[in-house]
Amino acid sequence: MTKHLIESIGVKVVKEKGEEIRKCLARLELLNRDVLIKKEGEHLLIPVSRAIKERELEELKAVYPQIEVVKTLFKAAPHRPKDLMEALKDLLPPYKLASLPGSFDIIGDIVVIEIPPELEGEEALIAEGIMRIHPHVKSIYKKAGAVEGEFRVRPLKFIGGIDKPVTVHKEHGCLFKVDLKEVYFSPRLATERRRVVELVNSREVVVDLFSGVGPYAIQIAKFRGAKVYAVDINPRAYQLLLENIRVNKVQDRVEAVHGDARQVASTILRGIADRVIMNHPSQALDFLDAACLALKPEGGVIHVYTFAHAFEDIEDYLARKIRDAGRRVYGILHRGFVRQVAPREWQVVIDVKVR
Repeated sequence: MTKHLIESIGVKVVKEKGEEIRKCLARLELLNRDVLIKKEGEHLLIPVSRAIKERELEELKAVYPQIEVVKTLFKAAPHRPKDLMEALKDLLPPYKLASLPGSFDIIGDIVVIEIPPELEGEEALIAEGIMRIHPHVKSIYKKAGAVEGEFRVRPLKFIGGIDKPVTVHKEHGCLFKVDLKEVYFSPRLATERRRVVELVNSREVVVDLFSGVGPYAIQIAKFRGAKVYAVDINPRAYQLLLENIRVNKVQDRVEAVHGDARQVASTILRGIADRVIMNHPSQALDFLDAACLALKPEGGVIHVYTFAHAFEDIEDYLARKIRDAGRRVYGILHRGFVRQVAPREWQVVIDVKVR
């Protein structure tokens, strides 16, 4: 036996059934991931990690009755480090290893990472480590400043792979084309987006005042069947929103609107919404008057995202702003911490019932 070959039990199947059997083996916790699947003519030999029990073999035969259990030599799978510390343990001194980020954002085939000052000059090495952990990643950027400006864009610096800031990100079965240098998008909000989506019913009209490339609007339309008006002032975000509406086949339920949120809410979208989404943490409180204008006369729900140390810091202010807009808060339906943005500071969400 050579150094890179490992003897293992495997199952022999025709190529057409290979993926189905592989998934079945994975579900049964039988798949041996330490070695590679082997091709043999019109068949595949898929390695298993232990002896197959009779009931498991019956389940496999239900997928492919001619399945055979064999013992053969498989090529060892290349070792993939589990994190940056393991990937770079032989390349950086201990004090720098201790400063490595524990996480980073993966958006499609792009990674965006925050690199602390003590690791400046090691960006290329860190990018190489990331691509060893995630072979599908093609481009790595580091954060070069805060999200800023009217279009909510974060400055990024290219540090490895291919300098290509446009990618397609998949979330809950929907596809979103994004341009990370021109629009705002955070994969860390996926769980929060799903929470809001599940609150909507098909009879509602929803206004997404700061829609970006459409992650809230498109998922609401696709999974809840509601009518959504998606508003954004950024021309690049609007262009990508139109593409994403078409790709996800929700043209009949999502209407993209290019313009200023306050102007749009006071004119073409005035008084039509059962629900308004305000995912613009740095400015949402300043646009509460626009959200109130978009709501139907009888009121509705506003999802307000903002930055705060505690909910008490903003709830009184929020109620006062809504009162100034001629409405009143009927109740707080939900308070949630979305993500931490600084020591003792959070992005939070408050779902407000307004009449």
